[in-house]
Amino acid sequence: MKKKLALVLVLVMVATAALTACGSASGGDKPLVVGYSNFSSKFSPFFAESAYDQDVATMTSVSLLNLDREGAIVEKGKTGETRPYNGTDYEYFGPADLTITENEDGTVDYDFDLREDMTFSDGEPLTADDVIFSMYVLSDPTYDGSSTFFAQPIKGMADYRSGMDTLFNLMFAAGKDNTDFALWDEATQKQFWEDLDAGAVALAQDIVDFCIANGYNEEGDSVAKCAANWGYELKDDATVEDFAAEMLKAYDGDYATMIGTEQADKTIDQLVPNYDTYNVGVETGKSADHIEGIQKTGDYSVRVTLDHADATAVYQLGVAICPMHYYGDPEKYDYDNNKFGFDKGDLSSVREKTTEPMGAGPYKFVKFENGVVSFEANDSYYLGAPKTKNVQFLESQDQDKLNGVITGTIDITDPSYSVDTMKAIQEENGNGEISGDKIVTDTVDNLGYGYLGISAYSVNVAGDPGSDASKNLRKALATVFSRYRDVTVDSYYGETASVINYPISNTSWAAPQPTDADYAIAFSKDVNGNDIYTSDMTDEQKDAAALEAALGYFEAAGYTVTDGKVTAAPEGASLEYEVWIPADGQGDHPSFMMLNLASDALKTIGITLNVKDLANSSDLWDGLDAHTVPMWCAAWQATPDPDMYQIYYSDAANGPCNETVQKNPFGGAGQGGSNFQYCITDPELDKLIMDARTNSDQAYRKAVYKSCLDIIVDWAVEIPVYQRQNAIIFSPERVNMDTVTPDITTYYGWLNEIEKIELK
Repeated sequence: MKKKLALVLVLVMVATAALTACGSASGGDKPLVVGYSNFSSKFSPFFAESAYDQDVATMTSVSLLNLDREGAIVEKGKTGETRPYNGTDYEYFGPADLTITENEDGTVDYDFDLREDMTFSDGEPLTADDVIFSMYVLSDPTYDGSSTFFAQPIKGMADYRSGMDTLFNLMFAAGKDNTDFALWDEATQKQFWEDLDAGAVALAQDIVDFCIANGYNEEGDSVAKCAANWGYELKDDATVEDFAAEMLKAYDGDYATMIGTEQADKTIDQLVPNYDTYNVGVETGKSADHIEGIQKTGDYSVRVTLDHADATAVYQLGVAICPMHYYGDPEKYDYDNNKFGFDKGDLSSVREKTTEPMGAGPYKFVKFENGVVSFEANDSYYLGAPKTKNVQFLESQDQDKLNGVITGTIDITDPSYSVDTMKAIQEENGNGEISGDKIVTDTVDNLGYGYLGISAYSVNVAGDPGSDASKNLRKALATVFSRYRDVTVDSYYGETASVINYPISNTSWAAPQPTDADYAIAFSKDVNGNDIYTSDMTDEQKDAAALEAALGYFEAAGYTVTDGKVTAAPEGASLEYEVWIPADGQGDHPSFMMLNLASDALKTIGITLNVKDLANSSDLWDGLDAHTVPMWCAAWQATPDPDMYQIYYSDAANGPCNETVQKNPFGGAGQGGSNFQYCITDPELDKLIMDARTNSDQAYRKAVYKSCLDIIVDWAVEIPVYQRQNAIIFSPERVNMDTVTPDITTYYGWLNEIEKIELK
C-alpha cells in the first residue's frame, strides 16, 4: 500500500434489528470493553464514514428499517416477524411496519407506520416529523455524507435539489482569477483559495504523520521517504510544501479530488480551514421547495413515493431516525409550509453535532477521550433497557486485539482473521479449537470477495471485446488461473477462506449454491463444453488437463497452435500479457501464488505472463482509470442486495470503453459505475440487470441474476477467487456467552442485540 483506497460499491446500511429484551439494566457499573480500530470522531448517523464510526452511531440511534440474519428487510417491525434461520425460528422487531404498493401509473409507494411508544434517549417522543427531518437532511443539495438516499428515484427529488450548489463548488469552478462577484465577494474568494492551499499542505503533513505513525518508512522518516511511499518522487530535502505542490501538479490543481483520493487519516472537512463556511448552498436557479415523494401521512406515518420500481431502493430508505430537536431547529419546522427543521442549503446545525451523537438507540453517548468512546445505557430503549449499564469502545491496534482478550483488557473484538490468528487462538484455548474456555470465536463470511479481473478492452482479438474469439482468448487464460485457486487460497487463508465459483459474494441471497441443479465450477469446461477434470485425476493430471483445455481455447481464438504450443497470435492479441497485483512488492496477497503458478504453466505452452507486484496499491487504481491494466487482482465490497448495475451495466449503444469515454471512464451516456474496468457491452446483460432491478419478486430476481452471472462468466472478464471470513472473538471468562446474539451472520452481528449482553 499504502493509501487507504479501495474499489467499493456502496455503503452498506447499518441495521439494528434485535430481539425483544426485558427487564432493567443490571450487573453494576463494570463496563463491557470492545476493541476497535481508530475512530475519526464522525459519530453522526448522517456523516459517519468508517465502519467503526458507524458502530458508534448505531449504538445511539435506530433505523427506520432493519435486516434479518439473511440480509432481508424486516417489513413488520411493529408487530414483529418470525423467520427461520439455520433450523431455528427468530423473531425480529423494528421501529416501523412497511407496506409497498405498486400503482397503476408505475410509481411505487413505501408506507412507514411507526410505533407510537418510542422516545429518544433524552425522553422526547420520536414521531413522523423526525423521520421527515432526517430524510430532508439526506436530500439537501449540500449534503456530502456517505448516504445515497438522495440518489433514489424519489418523486420530485431532482426538482428539489436543482437550482442550488455549494459555495465551495461554485468558487472552485470559477477559478482563482474569477472577476464575477455576483454570488460572493472578492475577499471571500481570496480567503477560499488561501484555505485550499493550506488544506493541501495539511494533507501532505497528514500523510507524513500517518506514514511515520504506522512504521511504513523503514529507511527514514523524512518527507521525501513518506512521499515515495505514497508514490511521489521528491528531493531528499523536500518539505511538506514541496510534497503538496507535487500532488497538486499531478491532479492539475483539482484540490477536492486530490484530497479525497490521497487522504490518509483526515478528510477534506478536517484539512481545509473554514470548510463548513464554504459548504453552504447558493441559489443558482429555480428549484422546488419540497420533495413531492416524501409525505407525512400522520403523526406517526410517512410515505415515500418512487417514480418507478427499484428493488434496491428500499435498502436506502431505511434511514437513521435522528431527533430534529437536537440536530435541527424546531422553530424552523412547519411541514404544511415546507419548512423541515433547517434552512435549505445550510446544514450547519447538523454538522455541529457530528462528534456527539444522540438518538433512540440502546445506549447514550457520553464522551470520547484518550482513545475511548464511553456509553451508558438508554433505559428508555424501545426493545428494553440494556442489561449492561456501561460500554466502552477502546481504540486498539490490530496486533493488540487478540492479546487484549487474552490479558483481560478487552472483552470483545475483531482481529484480522488469518492462519496465524487461528493458530494463536487454538493454542490459547489449549483444546486445538477456535472456541474454548479462554476465547470463543464466531466467524462469518466477509461481505465481499476476491477476484482476478481481465479487461476486455485490453485483452481481445481484432479490437472486438465481445467477439467469440475474444471471449475464447480470455477463457484460455481464466482456465489456467482457475486451476490454481484452491492451492493458493488454502496456502494463504487455510480454513479462514474458501474458493468461490461465481462473481458474487456467498453472503448474498442471490448467490448460486452447490446444491443448485445448474451450479458449475468456474472455468472447468473446455471449448466444446466438456468437463476438463474428473474426480480420479491426480494434481499433475489436472495441471495437464487445464493446459490442454487452454490450448483449445487459444486455437478457437485464432492462435496458431503447433505441437502443444502457441506459436503465433491473431490480430490484436499477443503471446505476452501482464497482470498487476498490489502485494506490497513482497508477494503479500491471497492471489499471488496463483499468478506465479499460472505464469509457470503458461510458459510451457508458449504464453508469457508477467506478474507486476505493486508496492503502492494506488498505482493499480490509477492504471485502471487509464485503461493500462490488462489483468489485475483486487476485491469487491458487496451490499445486502446484489445490484449488478454499478459493476456490469453498460449503455449498449455507447459503451464505457469507446474513445470518447476513455477520457472520462465514469461516463458513457450518463452511466456511472465500474464497468469501465471490464468493458462489457452486452445488450442482453443490460436488459437482465434492469429487469432484476425493477422487480420485487425475489425468486424471479434470483433466477435473473443467475442468468446475469452466466453471461459475465461467458465474457471471462472476472475470475472469482476467494470468500474470506471475518471473526469476532469473546472472552467467555468475562462475558456471559448465553446472552450473546445466537447465529451471528454477515448481516446480523453481536451488536444487533447488545442490549441483552451481560458480564459475569
